[in-house]
Amino acid sequence: MSNQPAQISDSQSEGVINILSAIGINMNGIFGQLTNFIVRKCAHFLEYMVLSLLAFNVFKLYFNIRRVIFVTVAFVFLYACSDEIHQLFVLGREGAFRDVIIDTVGGITLILINLFRMHIVGKFNEDK
Repeated sequence: MSNQPAQISDSQSEGVINILSAIGINMNGIFGQLTNFIVRKCAHFLEYMVLSLLAFNVFKLYFNIRRVIFVTVAFVFLYACSDEIHQLFVLGREGAFRDVIIDTVGGITLILINLFRMHIVGKFNEDK
């Protein structure tokens, strides 16, 4: 979590790495010293995919699909920016625009998956 000091965040990442090792996925053997960094960035990517899914489903109640896409991307981007600004005030953490990009790409990835799913379901329903 972005409100956790760096030391706690590191230990949480290590916990994930240990769980993966227990099930036979040796991240340290594959990525070495980059393992903690990769686990953290993947966690952010997935968190923002979930945020995007929730936002997308709410916004589609009020807007047409083009606006839903735009508003969802804008929302995810602004939320990621606010999260990085917040991290500037947390002990041992820093805000980085690179993280805003990673988070936003996570959100966009979910939107693309959702649009593909909607397209496939639409095609399936047309065939009936």
